[in-house]
Amino acid sequence: ASFAEAGLHCAPSSLVIFISLHLAGRFLCSQLPNQVLKSISIIDSPGILSGEKQRISRGYDFCQVLQWFAERVDRIILLFDAHKLDISDEFSEAIKAFRGQDDKIRVVLNKADQVDTQQLMRVYGALMWSLGKVINTPEVLRVYIGSFWAQPLRNTENRRLFEAEAQDLFQDIQSLPQKAAVRKLNDLIKRARLAKVHAYIISYLKKEMPSMFGKENKKKELISRLPEIYSQLQREYHISAGDFPEVRKMQEQLEMCDFTKFHSLKPKLIEAVDNMLANKIASLMSLITQEESNMPTEMVHGGAFDGTMAGPFGHGYGEGAKEGADEDEWVVAKDKPAYDEIFYTLSPINGKISGINAKKEMVTSKLPNSVLGKIWKLADCDGDGMLDEEEFALAKHLIKIKLDGYELPGTLPPHLVPPSHRKPLQTAE
Repeated sequence: ASFAEAGLHCAPSSLVIFISLHLAGRFLCSQLPNQVLKSISIIDSPGILSGEKQRISRGYDFCQVLQWFAERVDRIILLFDAHKLDISDEFSEAIKAFRGQDDKIRVVLNKADQVDTQQLMRVYGALMWSLGKVINTPEVLRVYIGSFWAQPLRNTENRRLFEAEAQDLFQDIQSLPQKAAVRKLNDLIKRARLAKVHAYIISYLKKEMPSMFGKENKKKELISRLPEIYSQLQREYHISAGDFPEVRKMQEQLEMCDFTKFHSLKPKLIEAVDNMLANKIASLMSLITQEESNMPTEMVHGGAFDGTMAGPFGHGYGEGAKEGADEDEWVVAKDKPAYDEIFYTLSPINGKISGINAKKEMVTSKLPNSVLGKIWKLADCDGDGMLDEEEFALAKHLIKIKLDGYELPGTLPPHLVPPSHRKPLQTAE
């Protein structure tokens, strides 16, 4: 829902599946057409419980589910509302489930238009302080501040900040597909190292078990000594401490195991894993590099991720929601005389002004280039790289819409299409 509010509008030719976790522990899916999901999948959690609701059992291990997904996704986005900032106990536990995935985490301070600048500074500081207690990372988390919904901004004093932050967030998400292969390779390396360490642990426990009597007591002793065993193996085999499984979880799993059935260490298999990590991975990485250089860059497309390379403003993204007007008449007409006065000061040639001259006027709005690029794409109806007086009036109208805090349409609705650019109605014979 958050991404839909951000303006990820649907294209009729494709399919998006939004997945949420039902309290009964099963998946619920709803299908909607959306071009964005051709290149990226979005998984939305069922929301975080707070207050008295935290006492109600979900019927499944919520944090374990989050951890399972966190290990397999490319990006984790934590959403906070600026007007009701609260990190509940369940939210804290959920964030802790992401440990080891810190580089994937991004934070969004949403609905920031519902507080003024002074309050926003306090909320931002409180959020960073709260996250610092939960997420143990030496690097400061990237927090995007904005208002990701289709409604007009309630407070427009930070509009330019919101626009720039939204652009940064979309660019971060847009580049994820091209990094997916490297992430999978890194996951392979991580799993290989974990498997190798697991073999060392299991074989050590097997070797320490007595052959005849006292097996159960020895098992309990080894489980209690697991932290000490980790340290011993770390020194003996020169293993990083981060490659060992979490002690408490490992102890819980070992309680259910019969140590006498564990396998002894097989040096040839360990050697094969070491060879793979030292040599094969390097070859795979070079293949990925070659493919990236020979293939077009894969990016997220559709909705708010749609870029516009046309016009004088460079690359930008679409802003989403449609205007609510329905009138058949051209709604820009009432303000066109004022826009015409500006148009004829920009040195039109054969009734049109160049992109350079149009840009000089449009940048006075102080909107980001990404937004102006979108406006240009909408206003240049015939795609000739120039604006006639109607197209220029439309551009000025769209700028006014944006400055008033409304979202731009993804495509021009009929009431915004200039009269001279409307297709004639075909009459039946």
